[in-house]
Amino acid sequence: MNPQTSVAGNTRSGGDYITVDGVRTYYEVTGTGEPLLLLHGGLMTAESWDPQVPALAQQYRVFVLEQFGHGRTPDTDGPLTYETMAQHTTAFLDALGISTTHLCGWSDGALVALLVALQRPSLVRKIVHVDCFITLDDAPAGYLDFIRAMTADTAPPPAVQAYAALSPDGPEHFPVVFDKLHRTWTEPTGLEVADLAKITAPTLVLAADDGAMPLEHLAAVQRTLPNCQIAVIPGTSHGVTMEKPHIVNHLIIDFLADEQASKLFSHDRP
Repeated sequence: MNPQTSVAGNTRSGGDYITVDGVRTYYEVTGTGEPLLLLHGGLMTAESWDPQVPALAQQYRVFVLEQFGHGRTPDTDGPLTYETMAQHTTAFLDALGISTTHLCGWSDGALVALLVALQRPSLVRKIVHVDCFITLDDAPAGYLDFIRAMTADTAPPPAVQAYAALSPDGPEHFPVVFDKLHRTWTEPTGLEVADLAKITAPTLVLAADDGAMPLEHLAAVQRTLPNCQIAVIPGTSHGVTMEKPHIVNHLIIDFLADEQASKLFSHDRP
């Protein structure tokens, strides 16, 4: 592995490439210990996990994957869906010879983590699902109107700027990737809350109190996931991982630990 990779003037420690399904895929590795794979949100890059990586890498070997059409990984022919991103994720793990890992996904990456756990349960030890509804019907009021109104011209400027600086496809390709993701964001996710009953990996559902998981939706998820913990971080939005990283990081590390605190007054006990 190269200790540093320079792309479009941007140098990142721990960056490297691996060929996944014929595509030169960018990823970063930091730390030692059990593997922990971080999955970014839509239009995001490896940098979106910078508030988490230093803290998590003190105990884990942290991998950050850039999906097809994101960051330094080129786009491919065909759709860019949660399903294709899940396939990319499992192929990436197979290419690296990783037989089991923790998964932590934020936004789009959270749904990708669930799909990986459903399709390849033996790959996943624990899941951290950060602030993403399971179906469009469970999205907060106003979400679909906001997303449907967004265009490549009105996409968040930081995302557009990062794409222009990093993508091997060039800035002129941004509208193509945006249109693919826009379709994914406004069509059914391919998951239902009932599907969560099939997930065997312990899961932490970490949500913002003003984010993408209304409290009633959190309750339904908690009732359905067989081995589930819930954390709601106050005073945060969908950008919770960047807004209060000290709390997010502490919760992730505590959840991933082998030793869990004993419950003194569990309602599940007789």
